[in-house]
Amino acid sequence: MGKQEMTDDIYEMLSESGYSDKAIQYFRAEENIGVIEDADQVTDVTGPCGDKIKISLSIDGDKISDAKVQVLGCPGAVASSCAVVNMAKGKTLKEAEHIDMDALYKEIEKLPDQKVHCARLAVKTFQKALDDYKERGPNRAQASRGQGGHD
Repeated sequence: MGKQEMTDDIYEMLSESGYSDKAIQYFRAEENIGVIEDADQVTDVTGPCGDKIKISLSIDGDKISDAKVQVLGCPGAVASSCAVVNMAKGKTLKEAEHIDMDALYKEIEKLPDQKVHCARLAVKTFQKALDDYKERGPNRAQASRGQGGHD
């Protein structure tokens, strides 16, 4: 099986499972995946399903200049996390506080119903990163870990 056939098969499988084209694009894209060296904030959370999301943020003044994510989880967790960090880039910390489930679903359009917890975990990890950064203040980069819930 060639790479194009495999890619088409993955697209078809995800589409038939209830993922929107936009969610599939986030799942397939790699520009938001990775780690930021010397990040101002690194936060990782493990959800009750076992998915793990780690978000790295670079913050200049009060603006998120870069954001990356590492995900150990299903396509729903990858797509949601990539969308969240993509939405955060260029926003002020205050603007980024408004990245919630409604904003995420407007961005990714549709996930299968059984993957809603993945979107919640992505939003929760991002909001925890913001809270942790604000709590300890700039210039004291720190990694934080947490356990996620299905809130």
